[in-house]
Amino acid sequence: MAPQRPKGAGALEQKTALSPAPVPPDPGELYAALDLGTNSCRMLIARPQGRGFHVVDSFSKSVQLGAGLERTGRLSRGSMSRTIQALRICQQKLKRNKVRKMRLVATEACRRALNSEEFLQRVRRETGLRLDIIKPEEEAQLAVISCAPLVNRKTENLLVVDIGGGSTELVWIDLAAVPKDDRARAIMRLHNGFHAAAADVPAARVVDWISVPLGVATLRDQFVDVQDDSARFALMSWFFEENLSDFTPYHDTPPTEKFQIVGTSGTVTTVAASHLGLRRYDRTKVDGLRMSSDQIDRVIRNYLALGPAGRRADPRIGLDRQALIMSGAAILQALMRCWPTDRLSVADRGLREGLLYAQMSADGVLEDEAL
Repeated sequence: MAPQRPKGAGALEQKTALSPAPVPPDPGELYAALDLGTNSCRMLIARPQGRGFHVVDSFSKSVQLGAGLERTGRLSRGSMSRTIQALRICQQKLKRNKVRKMRLVATEACRRALNSEEFLQRVRRETGLRLDIIKPEEEAQLAVISCAPLVNRKTENLLVVDIGGGSTELVWIDLAAVPKDDRARAIMRLHNGFHAAAADVPAARVVDWISVPLGVATLRDQFVDVQDDSARFALMSWFFEENLSDFTPYHDTPPTEKFQIVGTSGTVTTVAASHLGLRRYDRTKVDGLRMSSDQIDRVIRNYLALGPAGRRADPRIGLDRQALIMSGAAILQALMRCWPTDRLSVADRGLREGLLYAQMSADGVLEDEAL
């Protein structure tokens, strides 16, 4: 006997509520930021929204542009080809979204490579994109302003750390003279320069900053011939600390009260994900998380206990990150050794966000200077 459908339950009689089609953003409101680093190519397309921005499209890919750079001083053919393939995708996204306002930058690998100008000409020829090689100071400025929303109102001394593929930027900022409600806003003003005077906001004072030409890729390449996993890690950590000797706050006893470190990088977010035991990365749980030196140290000790094979299999590290996580962890451990804290804030943000904030702030399209 055939199954019977109750009266009124026919499929053709059901009424479906249709959602209205999303309204595409006005291309005139869109901004783009592209960060071509030593290891990765990342891009964001966003529109201003209140005190921040709403991401419309994004791209991120490991291109290993700096592979072999430590040995030869040049960008290899393979790394340039991989990178151009990624940049073609970025160009297609920019074209599809009709973006007119953009900042496209390259950092340490292109700063150091003998053939970087040849590479950038090839990028222009094959993709139509024009990339600017930014100086270390601007890279540090952009990292700082991207992290401004994470700065606690009570913070009087702030250390911002950006661990990149080819370099690591550290910026120490004194906020003691800035009223609590104006501290994040004062940090945003640093996009005009570390020594620019602020007209109507008490200035955040940059005590010192440094760009160490060692990132997760370049530090790893320095010790690639050391076979023992633990020995290689220890050597990387102490070698990085030696390169901090010119950084003024390194010689002083750090403040224990009203002191905050903000760390921005794939290393810091990966360590945070491991600390939380996430099986799948969740930015909402990681961005803004506060960690102590002891918690970071426990994660790093676990990485060492896992060994290379265990780290490759760990879903919190991932295949793209596993080859670089220990050099990044060595940098992070050195920083915690110099400035132990229970107030390291994890920032899942960086150069791209800083580029967007800087453009939008300059155009005056953010509410109250983004903060």
